[in-house]
Amino acid sequence: MLAITIDLVPGGYESHRRTIGSMRIANRSDLADVSDYSVEIMEAANALTGGGPRNAACIVERHDRRQSVWALLEKACAEILKAEFVEL
Repeated sequence: MLAITIDLVPGGYESHRRTIGSMRIANRSDLADVSDYSVEIMEAANALTGGGPRNAACIVERHDRRQSVWALLEKACAEILKAEFVEL
């Protein structure tokens, strides 16, 4: 499983660091060369947009595992943007 955490560090001040999102990507295909992945995200409330905390889930299908981790992350981000979000 991949676990990605997105932290905001306003102005580079570590004392103000806060987590604004996270993503979990799990292989569903027993580590096959071409695999499917479950993706789950959580997003913190966003004062800039006025949105509350929310989460979503999706599937990435037929990813070639010989590619860079960044290729999988790109696909996961593209799919999650199409997902139905649940406001918490």
